Amino acid sequence: MSGAGAAREYVETRLGQYQQWYDRKAMRSKAAHLRMRTLAVVGGALVPVLVNLDVPFARVTATVLSLLVVASVSLESVYRYREQWKNYRSTEQLLGHERIYFETGVGPYAGLAEADALTLLVSRVEKAIANENSATLNVMTLGGQVNSDLEYRRAPGTP
Repeated sequence: MSGAGAAREYVETRLGQYQQWYDRKAMRSKAAHLRMRTLAVVGGALVPVLVNLDVPFARVTATVLSLLVVASVSLESVYRYREQWKNYRSTEQLLGHERIYFETGVGPYAGLAEADALTLLVSRVEKAIANENSATLNVMTLGGQVNSDLEYRRAPGTP
């Protein structure tokens, strides 16, 4: 395979798959973070109102809502969706920048021969992926979660 063919294949398969994967994971983590925070804020604001209402269902509703708020805040501190969202999004953006720099021959790729540019691209992309893996593992370890969700570590396109 020619240098251009190898470069195109790497960019379209490995780099492209990881960009899409990180984008999806960032969107899911952001959505989960916002749902948890919304529940905590809205629920936390409604509980005092419900406690002060003189209707039969208010006390039970306030209790259930309080439990949901506590669960939401606790789960957010375990799963750390905000930190995951930031890690995934920054990695996705970094990979996008690398792709543009490589394809246009600017930045670290300026003036490099095709083979040298591809070698540099692969090195930088794989380092970014490894750094994100390490950062996510660190975030999850700090959050006290054992890695029970193997999906977030599974490479795109693998079963």
